[in-house]
Amino acid sequence: MKHYPLLGFIGTGNMAYAIIQGLLKSHYPASQIIACNKSNLARRAELQAVGIVTNFTNREAVEQAEVVVLAVKPQMMAEVCSEFSTVDFSNKTVISVAAGISVARLEQLLPTAKNIIRTMPNTPSLIGEGMTGLFAKKSVNSTACQFAESLMSAVGKCYWLEQEQQINHIIAVTGSSPAYFFRFMEAMQQSAMQMGFSEADARLLVQQAALGAAKLVEANPNTPLSTLRENVTSKGGTTAKALEVFEQHALAETVDQAMWAAIHRTEEMEQQL
Repeated sequence: MKHYPLLGFIGTGNMAYAIIQGLLKSHYPASQIIACNKSNLARRAELQAVGIVTNFTNREAVEQAEVVVLAVKPQMMAEVCSEFSTVDFSNKTVISVAAGISVARLEQLLPTAKNIIRTMPNTPSLIGEGMTGLFAKKSVNSTACQFAESLMSAVGKCYWLEQEQQINHIIAVTGSSPAYFFRFMEAMQQSAMQMGFSEADARLLVQQAALGAAKLVEANPNTPLSTLRENVTSKGGTTAKALEVFEQHALAETVDQAMWAAIHRTEEMEQQL
């Protein structure tokens, strides 16, 4: 009979809620999930309605849980962890979804924790299409790592990182990047509206083009992105002219600078937490 570890979610914001929903869809027993949120009564009611325990304090949840998911805002992590800094974590798995909180910092906050795993999901996780980066020290046991991967696989795909520093890179490549695409789509929508399309029609046209392009990429995993671009680009044609404008404005360099700006900001935030 499959063992479902008792899960304790500390924080039930959008990301934690998405993970919980993904778990339930994959038939994880609601009775094996504890979710703690002191202030969001509406969210607590939603979780209670599907059979999840929500009336435990943070400390009670942590004491009972086999796996603790820290899903609070980074600036709140120290305060929250102080509530159970004396709890014995030696036989528990700790999974963090907080940006900017290193494993070393979590070890300071939870001195007895041996199996700490950092994860960095992105917002498409809210619809089960996420991309999560994971990192754990070599000393973390394989069972804990396997469970963390299965947990995050409930909301999308996973990618294990060799070095913790790469978490900052994941933030730039997948964590922040949905906003890059949204901004590009927003600009396209605005241009389409200037052509005379209604706001709704412009959005439909742009979002379907973006969705179709993403699905083409997914359907052709062995085809370089450059080749897919070239397949749409006839020499001297309309697409070629549009791409020329992007090149004139150094699109590739702009994107690279933007992604490194995200990385540097993440590093600055780490120093502040």
